[in-house]
Amino acid sequence: MKKVLVSIILGAVLLLVGYFAAVYYIPYSEGYRAGELVKISHKGILFKTWEGRLSQGISDELQFEFSIEDKRAKVIEDLKNLQGKKIKVTYVERFGTFPWLGDTKYYVTEVKEAID
Repeated sequence: MKKVLVSIILGAVLLLVGYFAAVYYIPYSEGYRAGELVKISHKGILFKTWEGRLSQGISDELQFEFSIEDKRAKVIEDLKNLQGKKIKVTYVERFGTFPWLGDTKYYVTEVKEAID
């Protein structure tokens, strides 16, 4: 009975670790977006995360909301400095998210000012 209980607990822990690893390390897609940086904010009650919004047109449907991981300090600083300007971002889309990483499944990895 003890071996069965230990096996069940070990299996559950391995499944949980596998899920976390898959969501974090396996990207669903990678891509690029361009538009005007509308918002960059540091928000949250329990977990403070960096969130941003890129406007790609007049309509609210053309808004690209994204998160930035804390470890990407250069990207965060660049976004703060480019507020209100046209930018190009490189992002990674994950299968899901965790509360301590951000609100969206889209994580910006690089940002550049768009030169018209």
